[in-house]
Amino acid sequence: MSVSKLQPVFDGHNDVLLKLWKMAGQGEDHKAAVTRFIEGCAGHIDVPRSQMSGFAGGFFAIYVPSPDLGIDMDADMIKPSYDLPLPDSVAYQDALPVALSQAAILIEMERQGAVRICRTVADIRKAYDSGIMAAIMHMEGAEAIAADLEALDVFHAAGLRSLGPVWSRPTIFGEGVPFRFPSDGNIGGGLTDLGQALVRKCNALGIMVDLSHLNEAGFWDVAQISDAPLVATHSNACKISFQARNLTDAQLKAIGDSKGMVGLNFATAFLRPDGKMLPETPLSDMLTHLDHMIAICGEDHVGLGSDYDGATVPVSIRDVTGLPALVRAMQDHGYTHERIHKLCFENWMQVLERTWKKD
Repeated sequence: MSVSKLQPVFDGHNDVLLKLWKMAGQGEDHKAAVTRFIEGCAGHIDVPRSQMSGFAGGFFAIYVPSPDLGIDMDADMIKPSYDLPLPDSVAYQDALPVALSQAAILIEMERQGAVRICRTVADIRKAYDSGIMAAIMHMEGAEAIAADLEALDVFHAAGLRSLGPVWSRPTIFGEGVPFRFPSDGNIGGGLTDLGQALVRKCNALGIMVDLSHLNEAGFWDVAQISDAPLVATHSNACKISFQARNLTDAQLKAIGDSKGMVGLNFATAFLRPDGKMLPETPLSDMLTHLDHMIAICGEDHVGLGSDYDGATVPVSIRDVTGLPALVRAMQDHGYTHERIHKLCFENWMQVLERTWKKD
C-alpha cells in the first residue's frame, strides 16, 4: 500500500497529551516536548510516523493521572482473573492545573503546526486536505470541572468538544468501572444529580459525551436524558471479551439505535477472550469485535478508538505505522473499500455532524 493510497484513519482516543505532559515534567518545557513530537519521539504516535501511516488525527485526551498505588497493572492483567482496586477521586483543585497544562500543550502543538484543533467537521476535513493532523480536545474524566460547571465554559471556549464524565475512578458526576475480568460493567450506581446537569450542559454546548469508562447504570442514565447520539470512543464487545470496560449487546444496540458510535479499543486486555493484557494478540481478535459490533450497531456506527500511548496494543500494530496492516486485515477479511472507509474515517465525521452544535 503506497503512501498516496493510504486509507486515512481518524481515531477515537489517544493519550499523546499525557505522554508529552510527562516529558515536560521530566525537565523539558512544553515547547521542547512538542518539538520532539514533531521530530519523532517514543510511544505510539508522533508526526513523522503519522504522516507515513495515514493517521489523520483524532480525540486527544486531557487526562489527570492518579497517585501511584504501587500496583503493577501489567502483571495483574495477565492473570486468569483480576479486579484491580480503583484509585480515590482526584480533587478539583488538584486536577485543574494538570488539565490546564495538558490543554496548553495541545495549543502549543497547534502553534508549532503539529495539529489543528478542530471545532467542526469542516475543520477536520480541511486539516486532512492540508496534510495537518486534526485534533479534537477531549477530556477523559471530568475532575477538572467543579460543581458549578463554570470551567466547562472555559474549556469549551478553548476548544473542548468531547468529554467523559469519569475515567474509571469516581467523580462528583458518576462512577466508572474497575479493571475487572471476568465481569460486565454493571457495577455501582448511576449519574449523580451533578452528573445529569453536566450531561445536559454538554448537550447545550454541543460537547460530545463519551460513555467509555462509565459504568452500566451511568450509561443508561445518559441514554435517558441526553438529546445527542450515544458514543463510546474506545470500548469493545463484552460478548467477545467479558471485561468490565466493554459493552453489552444491549448497550451496543442502544448506541446504534441513537445513530451513535463505538470505537474499537486496541488495548489487548479488552480484545482477548481471556482478558489478558498481552501484546501477542492476533488481528483476528480485532476483526471478531468489529464483526460483532457491526452486527449489533450497524456498519455506520462503528469505528476505531485505539488508546494509543495509553495501552498495550497488538504487536503487529505496535504504533501508528501498524494501521495499514489493520486495513489490509480488513481487506483480507472481506470488508469492502466503502466499509473500511466508514470504519476508519467517515463514521466519526457523521456522528460528530449529528452531535456538535454549529458555531
